[in-house]
Amino acid sequence: QVQVVESGGGLVQAGGSLRLSCTASGRTFSSYAMGWFRQAPGKEREFVAAISAISWIGGSTNYADSVKGRFTISRDNAKNTLYLQMNSLRPEDTAVYYCAASGARGPSTSASRYDYWGQGTQVTVSS
Repeated sequence: QVQVVESGGGLVQAGGSLRLSCTASGRTFSSYAMGWFRQAPGKEREFVAAISAISWIGGSTNYADSVKGRFTISRDNAKNTLYLQMNSLRPEDTAVYYCAASGARGPSTSASRYDYWGQGTQVTVSS
């Protein structure tokens, strides 16, 4: 099993930056694909970004179209930590951001492929 805990959320002005972190327990962090999802009030949870397990060819990533070029997902397997660097933030990025771990190796965009979820961290972008 993997337990994940998010941190780094907060309040930022439009155009600003935040970096979210997700620390995972367990010795097999590198074998999990990891993803970030978000849920805004009154909306369904949506995919943000994902990164493959270390064994996946190329260490590939996926991004939602809405965040491409602004957000960067990365991982430090030595520290069991996943990151989401968010730049050029917009008010529409306001949401609770969730970290998730998938037993599948590829960077899936589907929430159903993720087995373990954190409690979320609030990101609020003011206009």
